[in-house]
Amino acid sequence: MRDFGYPHRMSFSFKIEKKLKGKLGRASVLKTPHGTIKTPAFVSVGTKATVKAITPEMLKDLGAQVVLANTYHLYLQPGEKLIEKAGGLGKFMNWKGPTMTDSGGFQAFSLGAAFGKSLSKVAGSEDGGRKKFSPKLMAVSQGLPLATVDEDGVTFKSIVDGSIHRFTPEKSIQIQQKIGADIIFTFDECTSPDESKQYQIEAMERTHRWAERSLAEHRKKHKGPAQALFGIVQGGRFKDLREKSARVIAAMDFDGFGIGGSFTKEDMGTAVKWVNEILPEGKPRHLLGIGEVRDLFEGVENGCDLFDCVIPTRLGRNGSLMTSSGKINIQNSRFRNSLAPLDPKCGCYTCKNFTVGYLAHLYRAKEILAGTLGSIHNLYFTIRLVDQMRQAIVDGTFSRFKASFLRRYT
Repeated sequence: MRDFGYPHRMSFSFKIEKKLKGKLGRASVLKTPHGTIKTPAFVSVGTKATVKAITPEMLKDLGAQVVLANTYHLYLQPGEKLIEKAGGLGKFMNWKGPTMTDSGGFQAFSLGAAFGKSLSKVAGSEDGGRKKFSPKLMAVSQGLPLATVDEDGVTFKSIVDGSIHRFTPEKSIQIQQKIGADIIFTFDECTSPDESKQYQIEAMERTHRWAERSLAEHRKKHKGPAQALFGIVQGGRFKDLREKSARVIAAMDFDGFGIGGSFTKEDMGTAVKWVNEILPEGKPRHLLGIGEVRDLFEGVENGCDLFDCVIPTRLGRNGSLMTSSGKINIQNSRFRNSLAPLDPKCGCYTCKNFTVGYLAHLYRAKEILAGTLGSIHNLYFTIRLVDQMRQAIVDGTFSRFKASFLRRYT
């Protein structure tokens, strides 16, 4: 078992239990101060210290191992000082398991280059992972991006009240230390898939400089809890840039790695492979913002250990439900009178207790319970799927499991 990090963080460790033959995938165990994560694992996204429409008890019951929150949003509301006073993210939201926070860097993309343009970090993605902006936000921004990037950091216009805020690598780390998650990330610049190669180079090199600054800030003595720091690889869709970024970030003494930035749908697995062939094998790897079924298979096969994405809950709130035979729109008329379970092969609370017709009724009637039951199901489906991938690696049946599942998941 590899212990990683500096002496005050020796409560973290990462152990590879089984490797996927002929591939980069592996089944591993990641130990944190608040519990052990069996990887590969899907990370539930609780942006504002809550997984939308889901209680922590529900999360535990549906099999969630770890929750990721958003540094930028928690900084705006309720503020990192209150979370620190409450005893850290886990205590604040009453989640007893491992926690993570992203750095706020993604907002440089979603509130900057992507603002108002329906852009996704994954070109050609099914759901798009698109951030929908309300008229209120558009009014706040007056049609201009809510984030601007320069060499030193990012200037944000608050999505809450329009006030101006400044994030630097040092500020991001300081905020994350106060929030107190087990695993935190360096401040980076996530770019649009549509950006030119020249800009991808500029953003990647800036991300490398920010990684060094993030690491230096994190090494300073602080009174907070033990935390592991992950460095983020960028480089867009370009093989030479991805490989260069992986080498640069791998050379820094991070506890693990995030793979961020933009991809094309068709070559995501290839791009991830470029990176993971270079990153140190003995440290965990997190593929940021990825949650589509086929992408999860590609990520696991090519050596990623952790994944986070809002897709399961976002789809669940909007009536798009993931089943063993593919996604369905529960509001289609053919489901209105069905008294069958949503997915006979699913063991989640929703499928065990409610019929398709009842779920269709809730969504059509715009009842709040619809979003809860849909999110429970989609999270259970996604978390269990990645758990099954892990077990298939252990059993030596991953290729067969992947082929069989994707044949059904149309």
